[in-house]
Amino acid sequence: MIQTIDYAAIAPALILAVTAAAVLLLDAFLPAPTPGRETRLSGRTLLGLVTLAGVLAALAAVAAQALTGGVRRTFCVPPGLASGEPPCSYVVDSFALVLAGLVLAAAVVVVLLSMGELADGRIPAGEWYFLTLCTLVGAVALPAARDLVMLVVALELVSLPVFALTALKRYDGRSSEAAVKLFLVSVVSTAVMLFGVSLLYGLTGTVYLDRLAIPADAPPVATVGVVLVLAGFAFKVAAVPFHAWAGDVYQGAPIPVAALLSVISKAVGFAGLILLLALALSEQAHVWAPLVAAISALTMTAGNLLALRQRHAVRLLAWSSVAQSGYILAPLGVAAATGPAATGASVAYLVFYAAMNLGAFAVVMHVTRHPAPTALPAEPAGALAQDSRPSTQGPGALGQEPGVLAQASSAPGQARGPSQSGAEAGAQEPGDLDAYRGLARRNPAAALALAFCLICLAGLPPGLAGLFAKIVVFREIVDGGGVVLAIVMAVNTVIGLYYYVAWTARLFTPPAPAAIPTASTPAALRAQPVVPAAVPMSIAPVPSTGDAVQVPSTGDAGPTPGTGNAAQVRPGSGDAGPVSGTGNAGPVPGTRDIAPAPLATEAPPAPGAPEAAPVPAATGATTAAREWATPVGVAIVIAVGVAIAFSLAPQAVFDLLPPAFPG
Repeated sequence: MIQTIDYAAIAPALILAVTAAAVLLLDAFLPAPTPGRETRLSGRTLLGLVTLAGVLAALAAVAAQALTGGVRRTFCVPPGLASGEPPCSYVVDSFALVLAGLVLAAAVVVVLLSMGELADGRIPAGEWYFLTLCTLVGAVALPAARDLVMLVVALELVSLPVFALTALKRYDGRSSEAAVKLFLVSVVSTAVMLFGVSLLYGLTGTVYLDRLAIPADAPPVATVGVVLVLAGFAFKVAAVPFHAWAGDVYQGAPIPVAALLSVISKAVGFAGLILLLALALSEQAHVWAPLVAAISALTMTAGNLLALRQRHAVRLLAWSSVAQSGYILAPLGVAAATGPAATGASVAYLVFYAAMNLGAFAVVMHVTRHPAPTALPAEPAGALAQDSRPSTQGPGALGQEPGVLAQASSAPGQARGPSQSGAEAGAQEPGDLDAYRGLARRNPAAALALAFCLICLAGLPPGLAGLFAKIVVFREIVDGGGVVLAIVMAVNTVIGLYYYVAWTARLFTPPAPAAIPTASTPAALRAQPVVPAAVPMSIAPVPSTGDAVQVPSTGDAGPTPGTGNAAQVRPGSGDAGPVSGTGNAGPVPGTRDIAPAPLATEAPPAPGAPEAAPVPAATGATTAAREWATPVGVAIVIAVGVAIAFSLAPQAVFDLLPPAFPG
């Protein structure tokens, strides 16, 4: 007998697989980029557009399946080999459609963020998009899996490519460390889960979830199998006590991968957990429901308490995501009393959470690429003015855009003084929460978008999406008699308000002024620029020109010869601020004025020689900036737009979701 295949049922996964193969072939035949020859459509952009088209086509297939209605089954046991209705390995029902639609909608944002991440050319685009599409194939197939073998295979198809995606940022120690940690955690979780699955199969003799019925008088080994399976999925969703990997992995991975882990991977993990608990092990709810309730309470508490201490934006979102896992698990903790309705509440919260969290990650990526300029310290009395003459090194000697404060960069081998603060020493880490101070002034649209997503995650008006999602979960817990769990959730919601509101307040707070040298700074460090600068500048001081020089950016420029640090420029001011370690300074008070020495210029061209062609603008940098800024901006608009739509009509969105897992 031949097993029939319904290609309409597997159409979304099939489209993604074909797109992955097409991306791999295109990457092999596309010409390598030539330095200095930027085209309107680069190879990496073409690969990104092909990937985006494949994801949208798969999403359209899911929408078509939802509109046609009914349940599609494929990979079924032939009728002559099964008693009763033949069991199937792949079933497309309302649960599978909702989760597949969630995964693919989130994938659109992730692909757009990936196009921004790959714009600088440091990460191979072909491998990145191929691995991303492979992850999506597993993510779409898992909610429709109805046997243990397909469930495990689909889950590993989601997990394995993420290791490589995390490590594709080569020569980055933090990224490599994150990949190793994620690999070890995933391997251990898979081993634990497979051991539990083998015990369940040995007890029941079947791999099909709808026939995996464990009687109430089963031996104790059945309880061991249930606990091991639950522990394996707890690794995947970063639930306590298997949550320790989240902070380091999210921070070390590229931001699109962190967004994928926080939404797509988490959604897939919960889909598999719901399938096993609500469909296969529903008769054992008295065993796993109290355990899930305890894990939920510990997860939301640990996630919120760890998020309180974070100073890095991505790490805060990582621990916040752990806390959100606790909220999603909470309805399952009372499933023994409420039945299948608990799964509907968990899925509803997962849908609302995805839009809010993706919007936050998109804005974080935008701010990371556009960090706040480092503020210059106030000039103390008697400070030496900086030489404001134009550099003779040509355009880009300072490496800054006009109107942006240049940041002091230490010369190679120069150590930073032990008493210097971060503001004195150089640029602030872009991912630090203090980098978001004054974002409302620098970029009001990004600040408002991030503020709205954070307010939604906190569950405060006008972010009604987050408030409605928490009310749905809270109501389900109360209806199931989980009074203690409801109190724990209420307390954790208040704890979460603190760090969400504190981050939101930073967006509208003026940046803190940079620290200035104080008496704690060693005198030798403060006097270092004075001694070499006093002698030459006493002979040929340079008068102030009234405006500091602005030099167009052509990329990263090294320190100017003769200086310890690259110059700092304050546009529009009469005198440039003091820069520690520079070899040139302004006129020293008390010296007599002498006519300035002529500036060094290039020798005039020989008679009859052709004129040199004008130096073109930095088109490569401009193209790269446009290549990453456009998709990231579109991702922000999509994610925040969906969050706003959910906040405007949360009840309508909730009514579109299945009230309970159909079973």
